[in-house]
Amino acid sequence: MSDVRTKPCHASAYLVRAALTAPSPYNTQPWRFVAADHEGDIEVHADGARRLPFSDPAGRELVISCGAALLNIRLAMRHLGFNPLIHHFPRPADPSFLARVVWGAYRRPEPEDERLFGALRHRHTVHGPFLAEPLPPWLPGLLVEQAHRAGVTLDFVSDRAGRRRLSELVRIAEDMRRSSPGHRAELRRWIWRPGEPRFDGIPVDGYGAHPDTTVFAGRDYAGLTRMYPQPPERRSSRSGPVAILGTDRDDPEAWLRAGEGLQRVLLEAAHHGVMVAFHTQPLEIPSLRVTTGRMLSCGAFPQVIFRLGYPPYARTMPRRQATEVLETPGADVT
Repeated sequence: MSDVRTKPCHASAYLVRAALTAPSPYNTQPWRFVAADHEGDIEVHADGARRLPFSDPAGRELVISCGAALLNIRLAMRHLGFNPLIHHFPRPADPSFLARVVWGAYRRPEPEDERLFGALRHRHTVHGPFLAEPLPPWLPGLLVEQAHRAGVTLDFVSDRAGRRRLSELVRIAEDMRRSSPGHRAELRRWIWRPGEPRFDGIPVDGYGAHPDTTVFAGRDYAGLTRMYPQPPERRSSRSGPVAILGTDRDDPEAWLRAGEGLQRVLLEAAHHGVMVAFHTQPLEIPSLRVTTGRMLSCGAFPQVIFRLGYPPYARTMPRRQATEVLETPGADVT
């Protein structure tokens, strides 16, 4: 273990490979990393070229995605037996420089660290209905605790009226997205067809289910609603529990923290075989985001909306190589 920091380029690549498993809208993977110095400290930067100008003009979801990647780096460093020291926004004049991760002292991995680290490559995003099997009654409380450890809130929308209202907001927002030429063009940029494989974005056949097969409308990645305005199958009631993750502030630091908290929740859920489906459309429209925020406790700002359940099948999305996103001046990371 003691030779990890004698080969910083290899250690950095190891951390980045863990970071790459984080979720991001449209699988944009909007991050880049820099192996900062001979000690192997690593910088986390937002990649503005991968921002979604129509869906995410302020870069809020971009920073949340980078926060999820940052949590993965923490877990990978702890798995190697080191305590990560995080400096958030170390260069105020450069808002895209989100964090610097420093190798701290040796530290034996905690069982929780190892549990979450072990779930990195099992986590994936679901679209469409879940299986009918209900979640364990103790799991929501465990996920709320994980969120609190990261300094964020997690509210489960359990009452029928609240779920109906939230599904209406998702429906309204998704209809607005589908009718927007700019948004459709943005979505097409990240969709690719067989024969033109990429390591980011979403294959057009990646999610075969019609986006309206659940009461919470999904994004229409494949343009199915233009061919089938109504889903061929009946709308499923197997939506699963619905949760909203929130923060006490609404600034880049809070967004980064939201990403770390979201990833803790996702990995804890994945450890128990539970996956999520994201429905963040209302949070991308200012007026609907305000309305969604009224459903949260303690005046929190809503950052992510998702459903949870057991997936009918597993489908992982492609990921870029560490060599593409990691800058190691003068080093070979192969």
